[in-house]
Amino acid sequence: MFKNILFGIFPASLQIVNFLAHIYLSGNSRETLIGNFIGDYVKGKEYKKYSKGIQRGIMLHRHIDSFTDRHAVTRFSRKFVSDRYGKYSGIVIDIFYDHFLSSNWDHYSDCALKPFIRERYRMLDSGFSIFPEGVKNWFPYFVKSNWLEAYTSLEGLINVFTRMSHRTSLPDHSDYAVSRLTQHYDELKTGFTAFFDEICLYVQREYDVSLGN
Repeated sequence: MFKNILFGIFPASLQIVNFLAHIYLSGNSRETLIGNFIGDYVKGKEYKKYSKGIQRGIMLHRHIDSFTDRHAVTRFSRKFVSDRYGKYSGIVIDIFYDHFLSSNWDHYSDCALKPFIRERYRMLDSGFSIFPEGVKNWFPYFVKSNWLEAYTSLEGLINVFTRMSHRTSLPDHSDYAVSRLTQHYDELKTGFTAFFDEICLYVQREYDVSLGN
């Protein structure tokens, strides 16, 4: 399932890696979802060339990233991997957090994970024609390799970290990353739960997003 993930998907410079969280936090709006999904590839005022709904999703993406980067819990969580990953620690924690979201999915959604993912792939594919070229280049592989289910298991995480290190600038410390996760699993999960509850409230309040269905 994971054999072909990552190769040929991303440029050497890392972009969004916590896809599942961003997709979940988009709620049920197709345009918000598409805008959030492409957010890292739309720079500065380029967002103004899109429809109002897509613009809303792009701005949501930016605000999610800003909220995450500033949050005390995520900043603390990075310390668990910072001795090996340094400036890339936030990327590792993003991946850990997508793992916690997927492996505890029933707590956050009334819709089972697999049907939710299938529907989001369909919604995203409907916007393919307006994707930036960078996203068009890897989106077919993203769907074919079923990226959104990759983080559920620890085995999947090892494959993700290994292949990402081969294709991007992320250092190759795959076994270390997963060992740190398992060693501090409960503490990291507790941090994720506290953080994710807050960011869910934030997007519901600021963007009137409906979550969990």
